[in-house]
Amino acid sequence: MTEQISQPDALAEVRTLPELLRWRVRATPAAEAYRHFDAGAKRWVSQSWREIDAEFELWRRALAAENFAPGERVAILMPNGISHIAMDQATLSRGLVPVPMHAVDNPDSVAYVLIDSGALLLFVDTLERWQAIVATGQPLDHLKRIVCSDVGGLVTPDARIVGLDYWLAQAPGATAQLPDVAIAPEDLAAIVYTSGTTGRPKGVMLSHANVVANVKAIAQRIAAEPHDVFLSFLPLSHTFERTGGYYYPIAAGACVAYARSVPQLSDDLKHVRPTVLVSVPRIYERVYALIMQHRASAGWIERVLLDLTIHVGGRRFDARQRHEAPSLLDRLFWPMLERLVVDKVLAQLGGRLRVAISGGAPIAEPVIRLFLALGLDVLQGYGMTETSPVVSVNTVDDNDPHSVGHVLDGVEVRLGENDELQVRGPSVMIGYWHKPEETRRVKDADGWLHTGDQARIENGRITITGRIKDILVTSTGEKIAPVDLETAILADPLFEQALVVGEKRPFLAALVVLNAKAWVAEKERLAARGQQGGAAERAALLARIAAAVKSYPAYATPRAVWWTLDPWTIAAGLLTPTLKNKRPALERRFADEIEHVYAKRPAAITST
Repeated sequence: MTEQISQPDALAEVRTLPELLRWRVRATPAAEAYRHFDAGAKRWVSQSWREIDAEFELWRRALAAENFAPGERVAILMPNGISHIAMDQATLSRGLVPVPMHAVDNPDSVAYVLIDSGALLLFVDTLERWQAIVATGQPLDHLKRIVCSDVGGLVTPDARIVGLDYWLAQAPGATAQLPDVAIAPEDLAAIVYTSGTTGRPKGVMLSHANVVANVKAIAQRIAAEPHDVFLSFLPLSHTFERTGGYYYPIAAGACVAYARSVPQLSDDLKHVRPTVLVSVPRIYERVYALIMQHRASAGWIERVLLDLTIHVGGRRFDARQRHEAPSLLDRLFWPMLERLVVDKVLAQLGGRLRVAISGGAPIAEPVIRLFLALGLDVLQGYGMTETSPVVSVNTVDDNDPHSVGHVLDGVEVRLGENDELQVRGPSVMIGYWHKPEETRRVKDADGWLHTGDQARIENGRITITGRIKDILVTSTGEKIAPVDLETAILADPLFEQALVVGEKRPFLAALVVLNAKAWVAEKERLAARGQQGGAAERAALLARIAAAVKSYPAYATPRAVWWTLDPWTIAAGLLTPTLKNKRPALERRFADEIEHVYAKRPAAITST
């Protein structure tokens, strides 16, 4: 049954995600909504809110023709782009439940999600990807339709498969807009699967009320403007991107430009020139690494100018946070440094960024301090899929880079046993799909969600100190949060990936993937000093690691290292689709190497 839904007059009245879009289209129909690169025309194309809603209407009609009952699931296995959000909006408008999946996930994991969610339709980018899923041998008979973006008019043996263009073309036409299905705020708006760092992913059930509450709370904390341009490149299967980079810009009336791909991100930043960036720390770490690599090979004048910029800019940032004026000397120096250094660096990010959000994982202090010194407000936040996701975030005027900011309005936090952060509020999930026991394990009857993260709360500001289940306990009884050490190590551009181990061992060890170009330069530097061979290389790596973690206690310094140039990948089952370490999988894969480094006497850590 369908009915015409009354339209809210203000964001405060919005209760569901279809209402959010309808409200935005009515409020600013001619404003720019989305921008994407048209590969055929070889140019960026813009669409207004009115135009994008008309395009979404084709998708709504095509999906309505499938005659699925409200509450059925639609799986979306697509990269970021207009097609992904068009299927999402069509699904929501029909009272169906989107199941966004990681476009880079391995076929076995994708098949598991399809079966666990009971999806009736799969929207996939290529026939090859679908064939890889079928090749896993898992039963997929429950799927009634596979819409494949690249099939075209190709006839396949499986009658369920249809090309996207044909699927849309067969949608019944009409002169009037198709009414939305009546949706309650408590209805499911998505089942988003966790990244599965320690096992099979769990389906997090988020309601319309959950997501809309989070969007409204973000809007009160970080005020994006209608003239803002977001550049979207994080996967839309990630709740961080779905809420912060997709639904929130609708609320703000801002434009979202979809990057062509991560390898083309550098070019897209310069062409799109975004004003707001939503990203995980790895992007900032890569830019930081490039700056530091350039510094290492630059002449002394460039090095001095960059170092001076970091020091003067850092003092300017600290003064601004204290609501004080910078010193006279810093005010005199800054225009020159801005012209010679800052403008050139920030031009690589488009030159218009006014705020950048970092979430999904901790960011190393040297990395965030560099951007803050350059005058770019990088704001750390905290959240998880189970909280829709944002719990807290810093602001431009109140930005403590050591913390993840103050809790959002309407959200409660407290500390439980082992200083575990617990969260309660309207954005906390309904529960885990078909896993009531797991739900009861993490969510109390009175609504408190146990996050599994250790934290401090000081004057309402949250600082994450570790992950309870990831805490390593050495044989000497020391307790260490390995993720913090790994984050610190990755601030050194020599290291691409890192895993710290040491559970029930007498000391910590680090397994690292090296940047090939930086490693060549490091070995040349060692050779110039007459230091060659495995022992010298090992000592140099340990010295670099020790310098990276120098702010941590001595017992937290890794005393052994194993290294490789071969990256850990999602396909190999060593990383989650959000590029987090799968610690148990890595420890199993490199069990022999770990035993080998512990069988040796740890090398002394010396300065190089």
